[in-house]
Formats: sequence, C-alpha cells, structure tokens
Amino acid sequence: MLALAYWALSSGRIQVPERLDPWAPLDVAAAPNLLTSFKLARASADPAACRAALATARWRTTPLPDRATGPGCGFENAFRIERTSVAVGEPFSLSCRAALSLAMWERHALQPAALARLGSEVRAIEHLGSYACRNLYGEEGRRRSRHATADAVDLAGFVLADGRRIRVLHDWHAAPGAAGASEQAAGVTDEARFLRELRDGACRWFDAVLGPDYNRAHADHFHFDRGRARICR
Repeated sequence: MLALAYWALSSGRIQVPERLDPWAPLDVAAAPNLLTSFKLARASADPAACRAALATARWRTTPLPDRATGPGCGFENAFRIERTSVAVGEPFSLSCRAALSLAMWERHALQPAALARLGSEVRAIEHLGSYACRNLYGEEGRRRSRHATADAVDLAGFVLADGRRIRVLHDWHAAPGAAGASEQAAGVTDEARFLRELRDGACRWFDAVLGPDYNRAHADHFHFDRGRARICR
C-alpha cells in the first residue's frame, strides 16, 4: 500500500497541495508545518535543490567556486551573500545549506519576533563574519570550527526600520532584580525577550545555536551553524 501510494503521488495520479506534499520543493516563503524540517533536510543534502530553494528567498548572492584552502578548510556549493532579506553590511560567504537555514530563520523567526516584541521590522543585521579557516575558538589542537567550511555565521546585532539598534552584548541580560521576581519586576526588557526569541527560533533551522548563555566567548553574538552537533544554548 505504501508503494502504491508513493507511485500515485510521484506519478501525479493524485494531486496533493505543496504544503502537504513531502516531496514538493522547499519554499522559503511558505508557512512552516510538520513537513518543513523534512523538506529542509532534503534540500540541504541536494546541491541543486538547495540552490533552487534559496532562490525563493530572493536574496542578492553570487555563487562561489568550490575550493579548498587548507587541511579541513574550504567549501562546496557556497555563495557570497551580498544582501539577505535585509541589509548585511560587509558581504560574507556561506554554504548553501547554512544560507538556506538563515533564510528560513529570517523569514519565520527574526521578522515575526521583531514585529511582535518591538513593533518594527528588522532592516539590517550586523554580523561578525562567517567563513574562516580556523579551529574552534582559534585554539591550536582543537577540531576545525564550522566556520572553516562556511557552515556558520556569527550575528551580533540588529537594526530596526525605526532606527533602533539591538545588540547581543548590551541587550541580552535583564536589569538586576530580586531573586524569584517576575520578568517585569526584574526589569527584563522587550529587547532581551526579542533576542531570546531569536535564539530559540534559530534552534528549529540550525543544528548548533550558541549565545551568551553558552559561554563568555559568545557574550557578544549568536553563533548559528549547520553540522553534526545538535545544541541550543
């Protein structure tokens, strides 16, 4: 019965809406559902499908030639990101799968959180870079960072359409308050709640998400990557 159902779907004998079809291409603009993670995984594993899915985000990008820059360093199926759905300042390089996750996060986590929490869309992100041939924390003897394969990006701040600037370093922590006090009583700001929603939202689209709660090395930025590790801190 499963084989018959697969044949009926793949042959077009049965028409299923794209949002309910697990084999339909990923569309960045489509509202996420239970099939979206499956579609993202499929697109991430197929270079052509990844490029097609990223094209639905309508970013300004330039394909980069595959290259190796050192032991464990280099990238395949990567892009120079000149603009995402927002301004990015200095262009940066990302693998297609990491770029696709960033596109999903911007569309379905970043902008909704900005409107809900701060009443304004984000018009620019401030990043600390992406591709770099280095080990974790730049320390000798450690394994290669996901930055070494252009699978990671570090985000430090966000500029809203109304001119406000939200920075991880300055806005993550709540104002001091009494132990056990409510968020409002403790002085937790809308900016801090916004940043936490961004961190939590990224965990759906990336494999590793690290921020100030992880360690001091991430006190001033979010690290988002696609890789083998699964962590959300």
